[in-house]
Amino acid sequence: MVRKREGKARPLFAAVLWMAACAAQAALPIQHWTAASGARVYFVESRGIPMLDVNVDFDAGGRRASGDKAGLGGLTHTLIKAGSAAHSEDELSRRIADVGAQLSGEADRDRASLSLRTLSSERERAQAIATFAEILQTPAFPEAAFAREKARLIDTVREEATKPDAIASRAFYRLLYGNHPYAYAPTPATVLRIAREDVESFYRENYSAAGAVLTIVGDADRALAERIAEELTAGLPRTGAAPSPAAAVIPPSAQTLRIAHPASQSHILLGLPAIARGDPDYFPLLVGNYILGGGVVSRLYLEVREKRGYAYSVYSYFLPLAQQGPYQIGLQTKKEQAEEALAHVRTVLEEFLARGPSPAEMKAAKQHLVGGFALRIDSNRKLLNQVAVIGFYRLPLTWLDDFAGRVETLSVAEVRAAFARRLRPEHLVTVVVGSGKE
Repeated sequence: MVRKREGKARPLFAAVLWMAACAAQAALPIQHWTAASGARVYFVESRGIPMLDVNVDFDAGGRRASGDKAGLGGLTHTLIKAGSAAHSEDELSRRIADVGAQLSGEADRDRASLSLRTLSSERERAQAIATFAEILQTPAFPEAAFAREKARLIDTVREEATKPDAIASRAFYRLLYGNHPYAYAPTPATVLRIAREDVESFYRENYSAAGAVLTIVGDADRALAERIAEELTAGLPRTGAAPSPAAAVIPPSAQTLRIAHPASQSHILLGLPAIARGDPDYFPLLVGNYILGGGVVSRLYLEVREKRGYAYSVYSYFLPLAQQGPYQIGLQTKKEQAEEALAHVRTVLEEFLARGPSPAEMKAAKQHLVGGFALRIDSNRKLLNQVAVIGFYRLPLTWLDDFAGRVETLSVAEVRAAFARRLRPEHLVTVVVGSGKE
C-alpha cells in the first residue's frame, strides 16, 4: 500500500522546510558523487555520536503504477522487506535486531524510501549494511507474504472507505488531479487485480541502480561512505531506460463536492495543484502560508477558531512534489455550522489574496521560521531526511546554506505576487464530507 506520507503534509511542510534552514546554520557540507553502479550518493560526515543513518530512495511511488492496479507501488515497497533469496522475513529481522539496528521506510506518490540506522562500530555496521543490501537487492516476494499483505491492504482500504477524513482526502485528490497518477488510490478492485508477477515486474522496473538515490549521514569518512554506497547498490536491477515522465497536471475547474456521512462533524478540504519542488515561488509561499494558515498565530487559526469557534483545528500547507503538489486548507466543524465555517474560510483566503500579508505579519513569520531552525535539525536522522529530499528532487547542494537568507530577504510584494500566481480562484476545489447534503 502507498503509505500516506501525504496525509502528514502539515508536519512534512514544516519539517522539510524549517529543518532545512536550520541545517544552513549548522553549515554541514554535503558531498555528492555518482557511484559505479549509477546511483547518486549524498553524504554528510557527522561524528557527534557513533551512529550511521542510511536512506535509499527510488522513483517508485504510487504514480508509477497504473490506475487499474493502484496500490502496486506500496505493496511492492512492503514486500521488499518480506524475505530475500537467502533468508526468510524473520531471519532478516533477527539479523537487523541482533546488532541493534533499525530498518524503516515509507512510500508516497513520488518516492519509495528504505532507511537503516546502525551503530558505526565495525561488527554492527558490517552486519547491518550487509543485511540491508540483501533486502534491497534480492527480495524474494514469497507467495505467503504476498497473499498476507494483499489481504491486509484490502482490509485497510475497506476500513478507510468508512472514515470521513479518508473519504475527504481521496475525493479531494480526485478533484485536484482527475486522470493524473497523483489521483490514484487503491480500492479493493485494484488490489485484487495485482498478481505476484506484477510486484516482481514493478521492482525490476523501478528499483534500479541508476535510479537509486543514496543518502548517508553520520560517523563515517568519505572512503567508507563510498564502500557502503557500492555495497548497497551494485546488485540492484539494471534497467536500460529512465522512467517516462508523468503527464502534465491540468488545473481543475472550481467546484464543490458534498458527500453525506453520519459523522457528527463535517470534514472540509479546499485547495488546488500549486507547486513543484524547486519552484522559485517556494520561499514566498512558505512564508505566506505560515501567516495564512501554518501556525497557531495564523489568520485562519485566529479568525476561524479563536474568534468564532468554528473548529478546534484549522490549517493550510503547500506540499511540493515532482509535479505540482497540492495546496490544502483543512478543518473539521459541527455539521450545523459547516456552511458558515466554509464561507468564512473562503473570506479569509480571499482577503489574503487581495491584500497579502502586513509588514508586521511578515516580520513575525520570518522571526519564527529563522529563529526556530536550530530545533529542527538536532539529530542525524532529521538531517538525513532533509538531505534525502535534496538528493531525490535534485535541489542545489547549497539549498540548506541558502535557506535562511532566502526567507529573510522576502518582501510583502513578493509573497503577494506568488500567491496571486499559484492560488487562482477559478481552480479552487472544495470537498465537504458529512455536510448532510450530497
